[in-house]
Amino acid sequence: MKLYDELKASAEETRRASKKLATLSSAIKNKALLAMAKSLEAASEHLISENKKDLKHGAEKGLSPALLERLSLTPKRVSAMADGLREVAALPDPVGEIVEMKRRPNGLQIGQMRVPIGVIGIIYESRPNVTADVAALCIKSGNGVILRGGSEAIHSNTAIAAILEKAALASGLPQGAVALIKTTDRQAIFELLKMDALIDLIIPRGGEGLIRTVTENSRIPVMKHDKGLCHTFVDASANIEMAEAICMNAKVQRPAVCNAMETLLVHEAIAPDFLPRIVALLRKASVEVRGCNKTMALLGPTQEGLSPAAEADWTTEYLDLILSIKVVDSLEAAMAHIARYGSQHSEAIVTRDHANAMHFLNQVDASAVFINSSTRFNDGYAFGLGAEMGISTSRLHARGPVGLSDLTCKKYIVFGEGQIRE
Repeated sequence: MKLYDELKASAEETRRASKKLATLSSAIKNKALLAMAKSLEAASEHLISENKKDLKHGAEKGLSPALLERLSLTPKRVSAMADGLREVAALPDPVGEIVEMKRRPNGLQIGQMRVPIGVIGIIYESRPNVTADVAALCIKSGNGVILRGGSEAIHSNTAIAAILEKAALASGLPQGAVALIKTTDRQAIFELLKMDALIDLIIPRGGEGLIRTVTENSRIPVMKHDKGLCHTFVDASANIEMAEAICMNAKVQRPAVCNAMETLLVHEAIAPDFLPRIVALLRKASVEVRGCNKTMALLGPTQEGLSPAAEADWTTEYLDLILSIKVVDSLEAAMAHIARYGSQHSEAIVTRDHANAMHFLNQVDASAVFINSSTRFNDGYAFGLGAEMGISTSRLHARGPVGLSDLTCKKYIVFGEGQIRE
């Protein structure tokens, strides 16, 4: 009960803060975001020092190099966090925006206005930059935020949150506007998920296990940031050089993120030319390749770093330098594979056939569909949102990168001149 009572007291404070946040001017919110950015940059050395504690602990626990890379903070990443805060400050404030206004036959003017959701709880793993990103988005959209990061990043998250909270208070934001749960006790997640009277929305960001735990135990509406089983289909008409560049970027640039490619689908007509070239490039980048029977026959089973794919590989989000490859006999077969195994996150086609591109675009069900570009672009920054709460694979109420406007809901506003209903 002590843990629940402590969390409840913190959530109540954030609830009170959210009422004040909802009415703050854009100028005050932007002032706070800019001060938070400046404070992060000034504390760069301290943040990196605290992050080293998490990296050391992670290495001792046996985290993979890819996950350790995802966890790490560098001067460049601290600067990127600060830049993200500034970008959010520069974005238009969605709160108070009139979405549409219509005049009814009786003279009433009826429209909708964007308002904050209230209190948002985010439960996330690994990447400490999430702490700054979501705090910025929630402040700008007028929402209180409760942060519960993973134990693997506790030192980093605590340091970042302390800096943000101090700068926010000094800039005129209410106490509790940004609240970090500092305990690593996993029970805190279950206690938090009971607080439907205090928290309006839960957003989980992390692995499949975390998402399942949250959705199965929450009394609060959940916007899922589910796993990224992302595919790239290289069509028969694809430009081979373009396909190579796109596939390498999608797999290798940052393999531990949710929009990285996990399965490469290749049309059988182009496979004899394309597969040897792309696999050579992948192996040079230390990517382990797991191929279907046709892939193995084309490449030869004795190649180092090449092994047969099992059924489980098509359903695995590796988040590492591992890639499954399947040769398919048609666009329809590629789309059928995506429909069966994809997580509705990010899907791409490389093709010079416009009809195929449009068929893929219209038929593939995902939060983002890419024609001749990398799945790595499914990201709030890349989409011009300034930052993101995550990439929603839910259908209600937002899908894809969740930016400022997605952190608001709408209320009807009605202007009359004495009308009464008969």
